Amino acid sequence: MSADAPTNVALVTGASSGIGAATARRLAQAGFAVGLCARRTNRLAALAETIARDGGRAFATPCDVRDPQAVRACVEAVEDALGPIDVLVNNAGLGRDAPLLEGPVEAWQQMLETNVLGLCVATLEVTKRMRARDDRGHVVHIASMAAHRVPTGSGVYAATKFAVRALCEGLRRELRAAGSRIRVTEISPGFVETEFAAVFHGSEEAARAVYDRIRCLSAEDVAQLVAFAVTRPPHVQIHDILVRPTEQED
Repeated sequence: MSADAPTNVALVTGASSGIGAATARRLAQAGFAVGLCARRTNRLAALAETIARDGGRAFATPCDVRDPQAVRACVEAVEDALGPIDVLVNNAGLGRDAPLLEGPVEAWQQMLETNVLGLCVATLEVTKRMRARDDRGHVVHIASMAAHRVPTGSGVYAATKFAVRALCEGLRRELRAAGSRIRVTEISPGFVETEFAAVFHGSEEAARAVYDRIRCLSAEDVAQLVAFAVTRPPHVQIHDILVRPTEQED
């Protein structure tokens, strides 16, 4: 981590696998103490042990970001254990194969509550603490290339990621209007080989059909971008990163 960087504690939501787990490991390697938040407690514990074994510092706390009270409790627990949060990585998110013409409505609700409401509440809880201290920090939203175009049949999922894009710019403008020095970054990956496709399509076989077509990004590829963005000098804000596999067409 740069000597000029004021940050030293990061909270990563959705840290139990994929981009979240890779980001937590990468930030720990960069010198951050890392708060780990997700629903799967066994995976969080294993990740915390791995980070500690590699010489880093981590604190794991279970949290379903769809529950605002759980998010508030998570933020408080991380700050009690590690100190003030300087970087928030809003990574928790999911997609479901639930077209507008078919549903089910429950899948739409799960995506909206996780990808949008959970992100908003985590952002609120962390930024109000940042502003009450020295009004510095960094908020990173993990969006998607679906925030920039709408794949057929994925209208609701894309809508949640378009919302993330709007929320990133909305947050930036609110912070600037308030004279805050908190920075914001949105990272929009294309195909990343994680558990996302298996959850979206409901099977490992379908996921393999997606990921075997081209060489996809790895979770580590995205984690490196997060680490790069949050370790720039305080006067540098990287607002929007779009990253695709070289072979991805759309």
